[in-house]
Amino acid sequence: MDVIETISIARDSLLSNRMRSLLTMLGVIIGVAAVIMLVSIGEGARKYIQKELGELGSNILVVVPGKTAKEGGMHMGTSAVRKLLYSDALLIEKRSSNVLHAVPVIVGTSWIKHAGKSRDTYVVGVNEDYFDIRNLKIAVGRGINTSDVDSSRRVCVLGTTVKDEVLGEANPLGASVTIGDSKYRVIGVMQKKGVALGFDIDDVVFIPTTTSKELFDTDRLFNITIKIKSPDVILDAKKDIKDILIKKHANKEDFTILSQDEMIAVMGKILNIMTSVLAGIAAISLIVGGIGIMNIMLVSVRERTREIGIRKALGAKNRDILFQFLVEAVTLSILGGICGTIVGGSLSLIIPYFIEFLPTELVWWAIILSFFFSAAVGVFFGVYPARKASLLHPIVALRYE
Repeated sequence: MDVIETISIARDSLLSNRMRSLLTMLGVIIGVAAVIMLVSIGEGARKYIQKELGELGSNILVVVPGKTAKEGGMHMGTSAVRKLLYSDALLIEKRSSNVLHAVPVIVGTSWIKHAGKSRDTYVVGVNEDYFDIRNLKIAVGRGINTSDVDSSRRVCVLGTTVKDEVLGEANPLGASVTIGDSKYRVIGVMQKKGVALGFDIDDVVFIPTTTSKELFDTDRLFNITIKIKSPDVILDAKKDIKDILIKKHANKEDFTILSQDEMIAVMGKILNIMTSVLAGIAAISLIVGGIGIMNIMLVSVRERTREIGIRKALGAKNRDILFQFLVEAVTLSILGGICGTIVGGSLSLIIPYFIEFLPTELVWWAIILSFFFSAAVGVFFGVYPARKASLLHPIVALRYE
């Protein structure tokens, strides 16, 4: 009976130790997986932005209202921000010999309705050059032309999502839809484009800029999108635009001119900060896991006190005991790191299949860094319990119950 009870106690103790070990590894697994996932999402977003901005071409400039600190992308203060006007765009295109087109853009939201169906969507006011600058194609009908802009016609070009949900299978050309409180005639439907720079082109209605001023009762532009003659004259074009607008704005530089490289740099810095902060938060899980490893090793030292005493009585030195428990702690953290790497890497690869707008890019340095950090956590938090075990006096250990 005593032998059976002893075996049962030993078995229960073994199962308990295994359960504690698994729970301890869980913190390391979650931490490593989270770091890999968040870095992958950050890198994926960076590659996505570079791709989308690259498709615009290197001969595109964007003028936005307010003086922007390009390092952080923050406005200096709305009180000092003067609005960009429709006349600003016309003046830039007229006076700069390096500019091909300057498109005044107004963005707002409104309901579009037809035959009892409706949808709340973005309404973007543009002129005839916008579609060429943004490489947007018309699938059916035509785009907005100069006559539409000059006459402030109530015409619109629909994205495919808007067309499908509001007009259905009906012929869109010539259809009458209500935007705001006014009737608009559909003159075209865009080719399916999808999401570009976080903007779903398929869920947009385009109208003439002059008409959008009336719709939203504003003369404030969202931006001025400019196409220059070639990338070689980008510096000259920026100087022209700056001189023209400063003179028109009473000698105040209350606007920012962004090139493709500057937009990528600004977005890259923002993403770097976000990724670093989120990865730092995720790394806290690794520290929690390390604390768990230290606790489980302290419990293990207490439960194996007699074993330590026997080993010391048989000639084991302090460094042998220290090495034994340190190896156990590092093994736990490394196993957790391996499992976390597998989980994090797998999730990073499958996320885009379920969430299309969330691109990921698995980077090897994040995997290597997370793995070695998890091993370092095991060493750091395993030293104290291992040292405590190594310093136990053999006589005291042998008498421990």
